[in-house]
This record gives sequence, structure tokens and C-alpha cells, in this order.
Amino acid sequence: MSQNVLSLSDITKTYYGAGSPVHALQGVSFSLAEGEMVAIMGPSGSGKSTLMNLLGCLDKPDGGTYTFGDQDVMEMDKVDLAHLRNRRIGFVFQNFNLLGRASALENVALPMVYAGVKSRERNSRAAEMLGLVGLEGREHHLPNQLSGGQQQRVAIARSLVNSPELLLADEPTGALDTRTSIEIMALLQRLHREKALSIIIVTHEPDIALHCQRVVRLSDGLVVSDEKVENPHQAQV
Repeated sequence: MSQNVLSLSDITKTYYGAGSPVHALQGVSFSLAEGEMVAIMGPSGSGKSTLMNLLGCLDKPDGGTYTFGDQDVMEMDKVDLAHLRNRRIGFVFQNFNLLGRASALENVALPMVYAGVKSRERNSRAAEMLGLVGLEGREHHLPNQLSGGQQQRVAIARSLVNSPELLLADEPTGALDTRTSIEIMALLQRLHREKALSIIIVTHEPDIALHCQRVVRLSDGLVVSDEKVENPHQAQV
């Protein structure tokens, strides 16, 4: 039986500003099994971004319990959270978040700089990851010399260099055209299949969500449905 990569129980998060408090999450419970690919959907203001930030240990809940593997995230300090984030979680964003003056190889190697990996190994692993996502020969291209789909492939390669247990993809196809979106989903499905990688995709696109094994829907800070996808779409390129 699969172990859970992560488990949330009754998670709450409220933001306080000049106006009334914003109850972003109001008791969210959710788990992800090893090797599972799950989509999180919901309208604007439903709590998707807040949940993504909490899952990625970029922020901490106000209440509830969050365990990542066998670790209690609620008990971690900033140093522990940074270590978990850098070593065990990979991030992919809608707008790629690449350094404009750094080559594809340098962008992919960046997480290993923070992890203290030596230069030769960094370059070797970065090149390997670029090959994995189909960008052989593009190692020394700058982001502005690459298409949007190629930039997202660089971002995916960067997310994989530290061999994470979890890949969090926040609207990974949101800045791409339909054909390129399918190419990226095909890549994510291949990584999921071949590496048994656990993946969470936040998306507002129903057709993208149907490439996953489960779809969790949020509304007003609550999980309103959590359904298995009987026959996930297989992206064809």
C-alpha cells in the first residue's frame, strides 16, 4: 500500500489587513500518496494559491496538522522549512521564473548552488536534466533565445535536479498555447510514469486537470470535491 507523501488535516489560514480578515482556508483536509498525480482546481479566491504556498512550505498554516513524509511541518522553524523546500520539493511556475542573464544550464544548476553541490557535479546533473526534458544542445541558450515551451522545460529540469519527492506545478501551462500545453503535460505524465514522481498541479483549465488521476476542487477555502479520474487523458505529441 502506498505511503502518503503529505497529509493535511483541518488546515486553516487567515490573512489580516486594513479591512476585514480574509479566511483563505477554512479547514482543508487533503493527502497525496506516493507516485500520485493530482490536480487542484477552483475559482479565483478559492484558496488555491494559499494552499499551494502551504504545501510548498513557503508559508505556515494557522491551525490544523501538516505532515510531509514522517515530518511534522507545523513544528518546523524557518531553517527546517527551507531545507525541506530545497531538498524534497520541486517547483514549477506559470511564468517560468528563470534568470534572464543565466543560461539554461546555469538556471537548472541554481538549486544545487544553494545545496552546496560542487561545480563539476552541478553542471553534469544540470545537463542530464536538460537532456531528460528534451533540451540537448540548448544548454548555453539564454531564456530569451528559447520558446515559451522550452523555457518551461528548463524550469521543469530545474525543479528535478535535487531529486525531489514532490513536484508542485502552479498553472504550468497558463502562459502557453494549446499545442505547447499538451507537450508540457506529456512531459509531466512521462516523469510521473517513469520516475514515479508525485505531482500536484494547480490549474483553472478542466482539460489539463483531466490528465491527472484525481481532481480536488476548492471553493471559499474549503474542499468541495475530491474525485478520482477514471481514465486520465494521455497527452499525445
